[in-house]
Amino acid sequence: SIASADMDLNQLEAFLTAQTKKQGGITSDQAAVIAKFWKNHRAEIHESLISQSRWDNALKNISWRVDLKSQLRHTDQINTPVAIVEMELGKNGQ
Repeated sequence: SIASADMDLNQLEAFLTAQTKKQGGITSDQAAVIAKFWKNHRAEIHESLISQSRWDNALKNISWRVDLKSQLRHTDQINTPVAIVEMELGKNGQ
């Protein structure tokens, strides 16, 4: 719950306090250990969750342009815009 909500310190304190008051919940010592662990490893845990939620490929580059047709057999199609999009995909971390 803490990691998926990416809790800040105030949210963490409120959450852990609620867990200690809940019947069958955690002890104050356990809450202190969890709070210390979260403070020290929050960034790494967040990055790990982000990397696990991505697909294999990631968008590395995108380029685009809009062309206008200037010569055609049928004059009604002249100046018709055409969008060209190029996307480069790659593996995460490469």
